[in-house]
Amino acid sequence: MHVLTVLDHPNPTSFSAAVAQRFMEGAQAAGHTVELTDLHAEGFNPLWSMEDIERDAQARDPADVVAEQARIERADALCLVFPLFWWGMPSMMKGWVDRVWTWGWAYDQLDDPNRSLLRPRTGVLLVPAGARSDEMDAAGYKAALETVWMNGTFGYFGLSPRRLEVLNGSSGSDARRQALLDRSYDAGFTLLPPDPAV
Repeated sequence: MHVLTVLDHPNPTSFSAAVAQRFMEGAQAAGHTVELTDLHAEGFNPLWSMEDIERDAQARDPADVVAEQARIERADALCLVFPLFWWGMPSMMKGWVDRVWTWGWAYDQLDDPNRSLLRPRTGVLLVPAGARSDEMDAAGYKAALETVWMNGTFGYFGLSPRRLEVLNGSSGSDARRQALLDRSYDAGFTLLPPDPAV
C-alpha cells in the first residue's frame, strides 16, 4: 500500500514527530511506500476563509486544498499524528480536516449521509496524550473521542478499517515513551488493507 502520514506539531524534534517517524518505519518494514505531510514545515494554511466558502458556490477548490486532496487520492492508507490538545485536535490538523475534506469531494450527505464519495482507505490516528488511560476512561473522554472521530468525522471519509491509538503517558518516563514509539511502529507494520465493503 501507499501510506500517507499527516503530522501536526510545530517542533520537528517533538514526540509527535518521533511517533510519525516510527509509524512510517513500521509501514516501510511491512513493504509499504510512505509519504509525509508535515503541516507546519510545509506552511499549510488552516484558516477556513471566504475562498473556501466561494469554492462551495463555484465548485473550485483552492490550489493548496487540491494538492492535499491529490496526496489523499494516491494513498491506500492514511495516518494522522497530533497531540491531544484540549481534548481535541490542535488547530493545524483541525483546519486541514476542515479545508481538505470538502463537500462534493469527500462526501455529499444527500443521497446517503453515511457514505463517502472516496474509495475506502485504511485510517489510523496516533494521538500522544499526557493523561493516563484510566483517567480518560473514567471521565468518558476516550469514548467521546471514539464517537466524534471514528463514528463521526472519519466515518464520512471512507476510512475503513479505522483505528484510534491514544498514546497515553507520552510525557512520562523514557521507558514509557519508548513503549509508545514501539506501539507506533507496530501500528505501521500491522496496517490492514482497506475494506472494499464500505
